[in-house]
Amino acid sequence: MKKNVIKLAYCPTRRDVFSREEAMKFNEKIRAQMNEFDVEIVDLEGINEEELLYQDCDIPKIIDKFIANKVDAIFFPHCNFGSESRVAQVARALNVPVLIWGPRDDYPDNSGLRSRDSQCGMFATGKVLRRHNVPFTYLTNSWVGSDEFRVGMQKFIRVVNVVKAVKNLNILQISTRPEPFCSVICNENELLEKFNIHLYPITLNDLALKMREVEKKASQHFKDTVEFIKSIDSSGNEEGILKVSSLKVAMKELAEEYNCKAVAIQCWTALQDMENIMPCHANALLTEDGIPTVCETDIHGAITAVMMQAVTMGESVPFFADVTVRHPENDNAELLWHCGNFPYSLAKDKAKAKTGVSRYHGKTYGIGEFQLKDGNLTIARFDGDHGEYNLLIGEAHTTEGPKNVGSYVWIEVDDWNKWEHKLVEGPYIHHVSGVYGNYGEILHEACKYIAELKPDILLSAEEIERRWR
Repeated sequence: MKKNVIKLAYCPTRRDVFSREEAMKFNEKIRAQMNEFDVEIVDLEGINEEELLYQDCDIPKIIDKFIANKVDAIFFPHCNFGSESRVAQVARALNVPVLIWGPRDDYPDNSGLRSRDSQCGMFATGKVLRRHNVPFTYLTNSWVGSDEFRVGMQKFIRVVNVVKAVKNLNILQISTRPEPFCSVICNENELLEKFNIHLYPITLNDLALKMREVEKKASQHFKDTVEFIKSIDSSGNEEGILKVSSLKVAMKELAEEYNCKAVAIQCWTALQDMENIMPCHANALLTEDGIPTVCETDIHGAITAVMMQAVTMGESVPFFADVTVRHPENDNAELLWHCGNFPYSLAKDKAKAKTGVSRYHGKTYGIGEFQLKDGNLTIARFDGDHGEYNLLIGEAHTTEGPKNVGSYVWIEVDDWNKWEHKLVEGPYIHHVSGVYGNYGEILHEACKYIAELKPDILLSAEEIERRWR
């Protein structure tokens, strides 16, 4: 899976009353520091000799340059006090995530004169951005090159990647939801109006025709998929291996044809009647390829999975799970499970991870059977009803529990009762997406920039505040 690269507008600012020379010196220091981050920088080169935002006549040129370069976010380092009105005008025109930060101020000179007052300037900038209704992220006033600066910048880049992933999101919808699953009903019109999320519906017949085409063409992608599944197969079901392989390749080709970042498929029972396979392992393989693929035509689940993939910057893959049963002995532990759709790369013991048959669906071929690896997890669910949308955000760690069929992991949290009431009382259901790592505060911050989406966090406000700062 390819790592994502963010295009970051770099817009340093100063004010005339403070030292121009100090502002230019700090701009050079900060700009050099930015080279260590995995981002593409669009700076103010060619705008003016100083390459700083400090005069009104440059504002249209700066806006035009950033728009022309299609930047994903904008960073305003305050090289001295800064220019709060000009910062707000540029930020409002761009309508992308905004980061403000300034380097710690040095000692006054021998006469007691201060040269920059960067911290004071950011108090002013924060106020003016709020007046312009511009959401922004503030990185604590810190030294250039400090760990605080590095960590804060890396977190902001992840925030931007989540926001970018949701913008103009296309989802391939393969057939309707299974009839019993009223819980996954979504409002396609609202998703389009509120979030500009587009659904591209196709039928299972369209998918079956594409599968026949894939088998006939026998591309290298198809052959590689067949060989991989054979390497972990536990059944010797040659026909099933070919069909699961063709399903995976067919879904990928259709997703690419419609420029979709995710897939939601009606995984039962029509597919079993038509093709005599489960799509679970194909879903897992497509998720491994960077196209999260979810079950039971759960569109909200697909949106969640896209966000969870983005928060890792492509360093890991999400898994899509049912929240199923409480641990028989541990009151704060719960089973995350699905028929067999978890990505193989997340298996605790890859040597024992196998593709086999589902014992819940008439021994139909096409599921993965394994337990997920140990570690810390972030769990989330995008959902809504009555026109309001929330992102449930929680963190957990894996724990030991009874063996299960399919793919599964036992998680432990601080207060499962709190989680359970949230999931039942809504607007959520039993489907969640998980990734390895602690990203609760990143997802919380990203909601600032996704209109109509409110964070609903199972971490304490104090924990979020402590981590972000």
